[in-house]
Amino acid sequence: MKRAAARDQIRDLLLQRVLDGYYKPGDRLVELQIAEELNTSQAPVREAFRYLEAMKVLVTEPYKGTYVRSVTDRELKESSQVRAALEQLAAELAAPRLKGDVKELENEARKFMAAAKKKDFAAYSEHDIAFHRLIVEASGNELLQTLWESVVLELRFRKTLDKIGEGRLSEFGSAHLPVIDCLKDGDGKAAGKALKGLICKYHGLEKE
Repeated sequence: MKRAAARDQIRDLLLQRVLDGYYKPGDRLVELQIAEELNTSQAPVREAFRYLEAMKVLVTEPYKGTYVRSVTDRELKESSQVRAALEQLAAELAAPRLKGDVKELENEARKFMAAAKKKDFAAYSEHDIAFHRLIVEASGNELLQTLWESVVLELRFRKTLDKIGEGRLSEFGSAHLPVIDCLKDGDGKAAGKALKGLICKYHGLEKE
């Protein structure tokens, strides 16, 4: 149990460092160095590496070692296409459950709009992801939730934010508001269409 807990803590720490830009694409991670830094054995570090490789955050190659993997434009496009379909379905399923009760969504929206005004990418990312996760969770479909989590790895999302630029954060934040209105009314079809359209516009898929 202790080893598993250590592995999970190390995995979460390394992932957060990647998301924060402390480790950048191409940076090499050395198992022994990290173990010494964290005052632990190499075993949980090695297991954490394996988890992050499975998540496609790290990659290990012969004679090169383990390093932070770059996310390609093709991966961003493909993940966005799948995400749009998943969230459309999620909104349709979630609408009956969220009808008349969208306070949590409104709260996250206020937070990411405030972050947009401050041009705070990290805070915007955190609360926007939380907003979408609330809708997915409200769908009540566990398989959909699992698929969504694998597609919307925050690493990919933050790279997309970097491509968008500071000036458009408020614009895309405001585009979430019609989704809230549709869900509040219990209109799943309209909410799903609005959410899919938002994601497609956000990731440059309007013409797809």
